[in-house]
Amino acid sequence: MTRTAVRAAQLLPAIRDLYGRLSETYHLQPWELQWVMYALNYTDELEDKAEIAAAIEVARTDYPQLRPAA
Repeated sequence: MTRTAVRAAQLLPAIRDLYGRLSETYHLQPWELQWVMYALNYTDELEDKAEIAAAIEVARTDYPQLRPAA
């Protein structure tokens, strides 16, 4: 597995942890979350926004209470 694939696989648990600790980050866009994750040492470098967006889609299903009411 390449280094990029390892980082991508670690994004989902990192985003889930971030949402659990700082629920205000739930509504951030991928480009905003990219910097937050780097600044809080969740990642060693700025990750690809597309990979973050994909992980966000999965992670947001874990927190239905944070989604706006339909």
